[in-house]
This record gives sequence, structure tokens and C-alpha cells, in this order.
Amino acid sequence: MVAGFPARKEYAVMKNFLHITDLTADEILSLFQLAAKTKARLKNRDDYRPFQGLSLAMIFAKPSARTRISFETGFYRLGGHALYLGPNDIGIGKREAVKDIAQVVSRFNDIIMARLFDHQYVVELAKHATVPVVNGLTDYNHPCQIMADMFTIYERRGHLDDLKVAFLGDGNNVVHSWLRLAARLPFGLAVACPKDYQPDPETVALAQKANLSEIIVTHDPTSAVVGADVVYTDVWASMGQKEEAGERRARFQGFQVTEQLMAGTGKESWFMHCLPAERGIEVTDEVMDAPYSIVFDQAENRMHIQNAIMLTLLGKG
Repeated sequence: MVAGFPARKEYAVMKNFLHITDLTADEILSLFQLAAKTKARLKNRDDYRPFQGLSLAMIFAKPSARTRISFETGFYRLGGHALYLGPNDIGIGKREAVKDIAQVVSRFNDIIMARLFDHQYVVELAKHATVPVVNGLTDYNHPCQIMADMFTIYERRGHLDDLKVAFLGDGNNVVHSWLRLAARLPFGLAVACPKDYQPDPETVALAQKANLSEIIVTHDPTSAVVGADVVYTDVWASMGQKEEAGERRARFQGFQVTEQLMAGTGKESWFMHCLPAERGIEVTDEVMDAPYSIVFDQAENRMHIQNAIMLTLLGKG
């Protein structure tokens, strides 16, 4: 057992990881335990190569530094080979049918990670692939990121009791995964968005129906952060929305995370950001570089939680 985490239980191997709600609460906590254990082995430079002889295909319709670095480095450090397939290599859903890509890539690889725009494509990919599929991000959700984030919080606190997370900004794919996590683990989640930028109402309803967590969706960032243990934000204009950047900056005035806003929690709180950050827009330099900023811890933990997910999918955990 790793200090601060519950003893890991054994579960049937997951088929795919597309949404956080694919997992039970016990399975989520089990992945945290496995991530902590694997992280410690990597830090110790143990001779640990469970992916020896295995190949990971990484399909990127939507580029990303952290997603590629964390998956490719993580799979390599555990003994496997990671193959990068960029937008010019696979025109998923455009140059070739998704179900054809799924079947071809499965013939050559042991597991697939896909970072896509269209969420339906990752669902279809998983339906037709004969190997496990991991959702590296879609326009709807970002499950690996939020698993890494909550793992980071768990590392810091040693528990999730009486936790409150405040998210400020666009009600985007990151928020949708926070909401899905709130449907599995109990914690407080306050989401503050400008009008017309709220999260998907069906996903909000899904989290509220679970009746595990207190969910608040508001337009007031000041009230949202009161009592928050974590203040979280993301860019106001994501990839594919850059033409809206000027309009969004105008609409998101008052949502920038500043030292004054952090002080408004009324307690010692952490700041988190899934990166990349546009410093001086959604967050100030002072907050990004503050001692309470744990953005680089959560970035590192992407690799460790993703390793745990792939180990479990491949029956190596």
C-alpha cells in the first residue's frame, strides 16, 4: 500500500476508457493507488517494463504537447513502443472511415490513444477496434486530465473529504469531465461561467442525478470560490475557437484568476490549470508562479495516471 491511498483492489480489465463514468468509485480509487505505485517505481528508476514488446498507436487529429509527451514517454518508460500518427497521417472521419481505421490500427498495435475533435469518433473508434481505446481528449470531454487532477489533489491532501473545487471560465470539455467525476466521487463543485458559456445541461443533470456531490453552476466567480480548496481555470478560447478569442476576452471579463480572487476562498487553496495557459488572460503570472500553484504537478501526473489506465486496460496492473 502507498501512503495516503487506500489498499488497491482487483477488478476485471476495462475494455476502453472513454468517460470517467465508465468507472465505479472503487475503480477510480484503485487507479489512483496504481498510479502512485507506478510513479514511485519510475522515480526510483526500478527495472519495471510491463509494456515490453507492446505497441501504442497515438492518433492525433488535435495536436497537443502534454498529451503526446505524457503518453509517449510513459509507454516508453514502461518498456513499450509508442507510434505517433498526426493529422497528416490519418484523416479520421474524412479521408477514411473511422471503423476502417479502428480495424486496421488494431491489427498492428496493442492499444490505441486518440485525441480528436469529434467525440462521436472516439466512441465509434472504440466500438470497432479490437484493442483497448483511451480517450486522450475530445471536444466533449477530457477524462485523463481530470483523473490526473484529482490524483494530484489526493496526493496533496491524502484524502478527498470535504473537498470543494471551483472552476472559472468556459463550460468546456474539462468541466464535463469534472461533472462526470462528481457523479462517481463525492465533492463540492462550483462552476462559474459567463452567460451562454455554461456546460452541457445533460452532463450537469447527470452529475446532479447521481446525488453524490453538491453541484453549483453560476455566473459569479467571486461567490464560486468561497470555501474552495482548489481554484481551477482553462484557456478562454480553446483550439478551434481562436477566431472567437477577442469576443471571449470581452465576455469573460471578471473571470481572470488573480491573487485577489485566490484570497477570496478564505482559506489556503491551490491553483490548478490544465495547460497551456495564456498568462495575463485567464490567469495572472503571480498566480501561475505562486507557491500554491500546482499546475506542473498535475501536468506530470498525466503520465502516471495514464500509465495506470493503460496498465489496467492491458491487464498488466
